[in-house]
Amino acid sequence: MRLSLAPVPYAWSRADLLRFYEEAIHWPLDGVVLGEYVCGKRRELRREDWWAIAEAWAASGREVVLTTPVLPDPDADIQHLRRVVGNGRFSVEANDLTSVALLRKRSLSFVGGPGLNLYNHRDVALFQRAGMTRWVLNPEQGRKDLADFRRYSEGTSPPEVEVVAWGRSALAYSPRCFSARAAGAPKDDCRFVCRDWPEGLPVRTRDGVPFLRLNGVEVQSETLYDLAPEIPLLKQLGVSLLRLVPQPEGTADIVSRFRLAIAGASVPRVGAASRYWPSADAGKAPVAGAGGTRDAPASSPQVAASRSEKEGRGDGGA
Repeated sequence: MRLSLAPVPYAWSRADLLRFYEEAIHWPLDGVVLGEYVCGKRRELRREDWWAIAEAWAASGREVVLTTPVLPDPDADIQHLRRVVGNGRFSVEANDLTSVALLRKRSLSFVGGPGLNLYNHRDVALFQRAGMTRWVLNPEQGRKDLADFRRYSEGTSPPEVEVVAWGRSALAYSPRCFSARAAGAPKDDCRFVCRDWPEGLPVRTRDGVPFLRLNGVEVQSETLYDLAPEIPLLKQLGVSLLRLVPQPEGTADIVSRFRLAIAGASVPRVGAASRYWPSADAGKAPVAGAGGTRDAPASSPQVAASRSEKEGRGDGGA
């Protein structure tokens, strides 16, 4: 079982991104997924910067995958997609059908990202015929889905399976920028307000319970999911890679903990259990669904700003 670093989902500054990848290259990781997949307007790093990072990671012996947007703009992003698909050096992760079509036109293999939302073995087989060699499950898929896939795929050569094992789940995407609307700014002149929230804009229910995170056009769970205790189960189900979503702080410790768990060590759960991946200790840990969590662990960041705390910024409804 291998460890992969997910692309940074948040709008970090250029300096923070460069520093993060300079540090992360020394962590016990087997691969990295690079690029901007949430919003094509985020251009803190130039193409040359991403390429230099990719080359450095490849030189260190790691697998490098270049990701693509989940909701590409047909006008603004098509040239970027063509450059990524035609890079000629690194594998590509497709998160929408535009990327799949461009890859298929070149007869290139690819990683099927979580944005593709492949829900059954027939979907997976269809995309495998189009060139998909690895399938990344989306946040709503879990133990039962993967077990069903294995059962229906017996006698075939299924793709590698990758599971997002740490981080906030990406729940939905929209052409509307939630962060811009919350700040009272139009999407076309958003002023990149998403930079103000390096882990997304926290949203609470009317009762003050942390519920979601708004990250540009992406809606995330408030909960940080932690599948480290489920690693024996994931191995049993034939999962090849675990993907860890970067956080502004503490990602190095998370990587080390997962590496120990893969080696067979018993590690404590520091995030929330997922109801999609029930295991023996799930009843002892906070269990989260798609949005918030019940009895969120003290170690999970629950620093949520209410709408009233942002009134000075002119927040609108989310």
